[in-house]
Amino acid sequence: MAIIGHAIMLESVAPGRAVELAASAEQAGFSSVMFSDRFAPWTSGQGQASFVWNVASAASARTTIPINPGVISPSYRMHPAVVAQASATLAALFPGRHWLGIGAGELINEHVTGQYWPEPPRRINRMFSAIDIIRKLFTGREARHSDPELIMEQARLWTLPDRLPKILVATAGPVTARRAGGIADGMITEGGRVDQVAGLFEQLRTGALRAGTDPRRLHRVVRLHHAWAEDEPDALAAAIDHWPVPAVRYPVSEVRNTRDFEQLARRLRREDFADRMIISSDLDAHRQRIQQFLDLGVDEVQLHLAGPDPERAQAIFGTDVLPKLT
Repeated sequence: MAIIGHAIMLESVAPGRAVELAASAEQAGFSSVMFSDRFAPWTSGQGQASFVWNVASAASARTTIPINPGVISPSYRMHPAVVAQASATLAALFPGRHWLGIGAGELINEHVTGQYWPEPPRRINRMFSAIDIIRKLFTGREARHSDPELIMEQARLWTLPDRLPKILVATAGPVTARRAGGIADGMITEGGRVDQVAGLFEQLRTGALRAGTDPRRLHRVVRLHHAWAEDEPDALAAAIDHWPVPAVRYPVSEVRNTRDFEQLARRLRREDFADRMIISSDLDAHRQRIQQFLDLGVDEVQLHLAGPDPERAQAIFGTDVLPKLT
């Protein structure tokens, strides 16, 4: 069966608590963890934004399951050479226990360096340029890189693992998915309508075939957002108060700061979350949502359990949801 992981959002929990959640995830029956990469939270109520590489290292030391450092944007706040070094070091310390998720970035995290924030097509080109740099450094040989997006002077990684991490591209767009199929080792996407996700993975497969590579090597990850509580009003409150992101009908990658996002997230309704997050007190409804993606044949599903008590939700899902998945 596919890997079932717990997606832990570092904008919502303090770093020490995140490490404890990773440890309890393993005890509850989850087979991996995915941490988000943040410089700022979406809302002031979330109130956290710790450095993902530190948390991933600490959590890896406490567990035996894969600990994946979320989706990194190696283009603005962190140069791809630094991301390559961080990932290689983590893999050297904890062999075979993480993939490297790469994305085009979100302004709320990346604007801090004061660089120009380009239109999405250029950000996507910059992301693939960053992957090229990381690939070069992962060879262990001295490398240089120069293109219209990124420059790397003479550089080499001196610390390399025996087993390099897979590089996965995070996207919800078919063109980027197809491009990723020929370049990356897989893809991460958010759970939406099942047919749309299936279409993205078909584009990923097409990209691999066009590049002359075996699509069976590709690792496909879906992150699903769940808001559960014992009654429906509390489940809805868990979504609105703790994870309003899916309900905002605005490109969140273009939001500059927490204050601006909070203005966009005012007066949300249950229907605003449709197809993007399951909100229910019925655990079987949550199980059915997960099973839909398992039936799609994905390799890994990461479950984000939004709410004030992720420890309890994690334990409940571990006993009442995960064992019923097939």
